[in-house]
Amino acid sequence: MKKIINAPKDVVEQMMNGMAHAHSNLVHRVGNSRVMARNYKGAGKVGIISGGGSGHEPTHAGFVGKGMLSAAIFGDVFTSPTPDQVYEAIKAADQGAGVFMVIKNYTGDVLNFEMAKEMAEADGIEVEYTITKDDVSGGESTYSDGRRGVAGTVFMHKILGYHAELGASLSDLKDIAEKVNPNLATMGLALAPATVPEQGKPGFQLGENEIELGIGIHGEPGYEKASLMPSKDIAKVIFDKLNAYLKLQKDEKIVVMVNGMGSTPLMEQYVFINDVFNLLNGVGVHVAHSYVGDYMTAIEMAGLSLTFFRLANETWLQALQAPVETIAW
Repeated sequence: MKKIINAPKDVVEQMMNGMAHAHSNLVHRVGNSRVMARNYKGAGKVGIISGGGSGHEPTHAGFVGKGMLSAAIFGDVFTSPTPDQVYEAIKAADQGAGVFMVIKNYTGDVLNFEMAKEMAEADGIEVEYTITKDDVSGGESTYSDGRRGVAGTVFMHKILGYHAELGASLSDLKDIAEKVNPNLATMGLALAPATVPEQGKPGFQLGENEIELGIGIHGEPGYEKASLMPSKDIAKVIFDKLNAYLKLQKDEKIVVMVNGMGSTPLMEQYVFINDVFNLLNGVGVHVAHSYVGDYMTAIEMAGLSLTFFRLANETWLQALQAPVETIAW
């Protein structure tokens, strides 16, 4: 295992401290907790939190700041944060109007965030939440009950953050989230696995010319191993999966995200999105905006994911394009 670390057991703590030092103009670590909070208060507005296992950077703390998340929680690598850690984030985010939680659909996350909600409500803080389920690949859900929450979750952060900044209530945000969720579709693939520092070995194995289709962001199994193929063929496989779910119509407008999983060069990501644009142009679907880069990674996994977001509401594009003050957006 080759990694630029000191000791595997210290990775998350030292990463958090490094992030807080490097971006002290935007965020701060809440005491010795596993919570990173924005310096901007947003007094009187609903706070928004998200979190999960570390190893997905810049998700989640990279999206903490004015216009997006109020706070983010770091679990151990690929491990859900505890209820106590989530509760610390709720308290840090609360500015008197309650706190909205964005939870990716993984069993540990859902259980622990729900327990933290109960703890907060016992102390008089109103809490609501949504569970993102944008992975439509049909891969094995070894960490979740049903479809996994993956890179499309970042769009949820952005849209809810925009509306919270405008003064939306908890019930408003719940309604928006319920409308956004079914319009998100994501699928990923892996070319090579990631190595969790404390395990010291790859999380799965692939042959030299083998890829895994439908992989999860922790290295969960996909729905099929396949031979390596040209980018345009991979794009067609994923396009067909996303379109089977969304059933895109001619002249529809969507937002597209190509998300690197940690070690896929931008060169390859741009080749891939070029193939995606060709497919969308072929069926008459318009791309209103696109994103390319590492948004939700799996440590150093080689591979990428593709997200389509149907713009079923005319305000959603405005929400995505609104300026924010965060580390990574």
